[in-house]
Amino acid sequence: MSPAIEAFVRWVDGGRDFAQIRVAASGGGHELRHVADAGLAPAELREVGLEGLRGVARHAANGAFRPLKGAPNLAGGWRFRAATADDLELALGHLYPGGLADWFAVEQGMARPTAFRDFAARQTGIYAAVGKLDDATVGDVVRAGCDGRYCLKRRLWAAAGLAEDGVDKGALPCLEPCAVLLEFARRASRLAVEPQRQIALADGEMGSVMTALEIAASMPAPAAVREGDLSDPANPRRFQLLLGKLRRQLAPVASPDAR
Repeated sequence: MSPAIEAFVRWVDGGRDFAQIRVAASGGGHELRHVADAGLAPAELREVGLEGLRGVARHAANGAFRPLKGAPNLAGGWRFRAATADDLELALGHLYPGGLADWFAVEQGMARPTAFRDFAARQTGIYAAVGKLDDATVGDVVRAGCDGRYCLKRRLWAAAGLAEDGVDKGALPCLEPCAVLLEFARRASRLAVEPQRQIALADGEMGSVMTALEIAASMPAPAAVREGDLSDPANPRRFQLLLGKLRRQLAPVASPDAR
């Protein structure tokens, strides 16, 4: 038994939630199921093996591919029985690749999160542009891309002066920006250099636009929108990014006399 899974078994004890899975002691081993299925009888769920977990992790309930395994769109309706700690370790690796190792590093105080700027400085080719984003845009990208509506991982890396995610986000840590966020940052860098169009809106009209964006960002993406297609204008992350940009532009500027 590896030190990581040994520590995880102790942490789980009788039962714990790890992102979207409930891990519970069962018959000398452990049972895994979706957190939304916690109250269901075993007979109400289909039993899957280790290979079946790969499919569970690969596709959302609507059949769409899940490029981000930390996304809150894991399908339910299944249960997996881990007879041994090794089986449990393999199952966690299928559902949340690298999650156990990162969790263990945090638990042991050995985690070394990679700050966004350090991560961006390593990028080359088409991704080199993310290193040129200003702090305000980086902040917008992180707030949008790492929002709990889109990713359940607890961000522990630094970005644009933003505080790390609180423990209330869950136990699955994020130690450096992921590939999906990197692509999102690249898209943001391209948007920043596109021609800017000035549109005159009354305050009331702008309020309606902001409200519409907030509603759109809070709703699931249309079935036709692929989660990883950040070039799609209908991707909710883009709504969130635009909201951040508008809020910064509309923020009142204090006059010298107001100090």
